[in-house]
Amino acid sequence: MNIYRYEQNPLLTPEDITPFHEGFEVIGAFNAGITEYKKEVIMLVRIAERPFSNRDNTVKSPIFNPNTKQLDIMEFQQDDPNYDFSDPRVIRRANHSKWSYLTSLSYLRIARSKDGRHFTVDEQPFIYPANELETFGIEDPRITKIKDTYYIYYSATSPKGVGVVMVSTKDFVQVENHGMILAPENKDVAIFPEKINGKYYALHRPVPNSNGSPDIWIAESENLLQWGNHRHLIGTRAGKWDSGRIGGGAVPFRTKKGWLELYHGASQDQRYCMGAVLLDLQNPAKVIARSENPIVEPEAQYEKEGFFGGVVFSCGVLTEGDIIKLYYGAADTSMACAELSLEEVLDSLTYL
Repeated sequence: MNIYRYEQNPLLTPEDITPFHEGFEVIGAFNAGITEYKKEVIMLVRIAERPFSNRDNTVKSPIFNPNTKQLDIMEFQQDDPNYDFSDPRVIRRANHSKWSYLTSLSYLRIARSKDGRHFTVDEQPFIYPANELETFGIEDPRITKIKDTYYIYYSATSPKGVGVVMVSTKDFVQVENHGMILAPENKDVAIFPEKINGKYYALHRPVPNSNGSPDIWIAESENLLQWGNHRHLIGTRAGKWDSGRIGGGAVPFRTKKGWLELYHGASQDQRYCMGAVLLDLQNPAKVIARSENPIVEPEAQYEKEGFFGGVVFSCGVLTEGDIIKLYYGAADTSMACAELSLEEVLDSLTYL
């Protein structure tokens, strides 16, 4: 498959962003939701910031305090046997599979572009943690435009778990908060851009704690707020590129052959790639075809090396005729874009 990575890649890096918090550094500008507004490409970027540490063996964790509206900073010593620091993103209690704290705080900032390649970043956050369900930060937004409204939904992280919050805007200035639409543990939501037979549909990724694996599910709604009739859509596949976990990526878009969803998959060693699944136009719970192999995988240096290397992770695409413009986070560090042929993607799928 032909993949055209922009010469300007990476389009946004941490060095392009001025930290919002005093005494912090930006370590990531990645996993952005994508849309168009008033002839501009809007990139709603996840910005990850962490506090500077003046001691080499100290790891800090910033936590939003909903009472003071300020950040509290916890400090950990790397030689503390009670904690596991092997993953740079999280702090885990020793001998425990779940993380306890994050090493950075994420929020969402708008970057704007006339040509989709050169972006300017707003100085202030567009969406910032606001309550007890967002104390560890907000992550990985997607944007679905329905009529004149842009619905933005993201992962809200806190000690209570990771759930999905939705807000909406008509002008990217005023924002209405609709609260948490999917409770923990859930993330990677992608809402279809139109009703299908009178109902809204969304992909989501619950994380089971007993049986099951991190797979993609589909749900229905009458109003975008209450979701039901949850059904399993596709699962991980042993021995393949998506054997470890999968989740929704870009917002699904309509093609002549069905709804095309570009989703992310990770292997057991946490190498993240992008693949595709084709869903029936009238019944998106019906899978028509799926990628046997990745359509985009970490090959460029900025995809293989970074804060968490070996990651290609998309939260949004733009389409123009046969061209898919895949905007994606690279190595949990920066934003990039690659163009693919829609026909080539469809032809690459294995039909069921």
